[in-house]
Amino acid sequence: MARRAGSADLPLHGGHVPRWLADRMTRLGAVVSEAIVHHYGRDELLRRLAHPFWFQSFGAVMGMDWHSSGITTSVLGALKRGLAPLAGELGIHVCGGRGRHSRRTPDELLAVGERTGLDGAALAGASRLVAKVDSTAVQDGFDLYLHGFVVTDDGRWAVIQQGMSDERRQARRYHWLSEGLESFVDVPHAAIDGVAQGKIVNLTDRRAAASRRGQLDLLQSLGPDGIARELAVLDRGGSDGPADAARQPLLPHLVMPAHHDVRPGDVMARRLHATLAAAADRGPEDFAQLLLVPGVGARTVRALALVAEVVHGAPCRFADPARFSFAHGGKDRHPFPVPLLVYDRTIAVLKSAVRRAKLGSEEELAALQRLDAQARRIERQATGPSVDAVIARERRLSPSYGGRSVFGWEPAEAPDAAVRPAGAAGSPGRGWRER
Repeated sequence: MARRAGSADLPLHGGHVPRWLADRMTRLGAVVSEAIVHHYGRDELLRRLAHPFWFQSFGAVMGMDWHSSGITTSVLGALKRGLAPLAGELGIHVCGGRGRHSRRTPDELLAVGERTGLDGAALAGASRLVAKVDSTAVQDGFDLYLHGFVVTDDGRWAVIQQGMSDERRQARRYHWLSEGLESFVDVPHAAIDGVAQGKIVNLTDRRAAASRRGQLDLLQSLGPDGIARELAVLDRGGSDGPADAARQPLLPHLVMPAHHDVRPGDVMARRLHATLAAAADRGPEDFAQLLLVPGVGARTVRALALVAEVVHGAPCRFADPARFSFAHGGKDRHPFPVPLLVYDRTIAVLKSAVRRAKLGSEEELAALQRLDAQARRIERQATGPSVDAVIARERRLSPSYGGRSVFGWEPAEAPDAAVRPAGAAGSPGRGWRER
């Protein structure tokens, strides 16, 4: 039976991802996916995508708004763009998207079937049925507007859907995984993201099996007109109606707060301290000598430590997605502006590591894995500055890191500050160096 991974409450935000960030998200999303597939296989990438905690952390490490519903659209879009050129090599295909793109999902799956030999019609049918279940069998007040279908060459798939409630200004994300799926209507979800907000109708719950059978019996015995008459009687108060169903069991859930800023309560400080300490400890040994990527310094290694956790971390490591925004900040300047120079060097290191791994040299990818392992080893003993102090330091140094947000470039505070990168590409200025 498909497993439920938990739930999350996501503030509903508008806006768009600027081109300078979307391009980088595309490159980072693709190379992280390559690393996961190289280490753990395609099925593991699907499992990660079906895990709401990991999915939110993945978006945060990419520089998106760490708590926002927009992570869903932007991550799926980045993966669709980034993995398309690698489809022949990795055997992973991302279909669908938001709005009109979601409606094209069946046609895209048919095209995947023609290229790979998969049963595209069956995949398209699964796509339609998944959407129908979350819009009809689960009636929770959220209207679906996004549907992403990720399928591999051997026919396994994951689906990420999202609905919105304008009245509540919230979004709910639904995760599906084909692994272990025995029924589309009997506890099919890998996860449904969103805290309980009153009574809902969930006909996919195993305890609703009698209700599903009863509905079919009613339709066969009374017909549509007879059902309409019975409902009219109920509306007039002519019957007490069925007793309330038992409440859904509480699942572990991730509550994404409405506030935009990252606060100490949003981050597990000891894990952040462990990341900083591991970067300081392993960085000189593994990166300055081993990776040999020009210009890599302490700040890039700190970002790489968080990316390494996204690649290698166990599910329990992603309970605080805000922590992963300390890799590359956020486009809305929370917790700090996106350090484009650090971001670009993170991508360069990962691309070098994956490229060499494909050629049989595992040293660079192994260095990333050691970085993650070191952080976990020292987590209990690690100490460091407060979350607020880390944020303040990043903001102070942001101009020298090529800091940028939707509000523009971060201005230099003094005439002798490092030169800010010129143009949208964020190329390093002459005076820039890592600290």
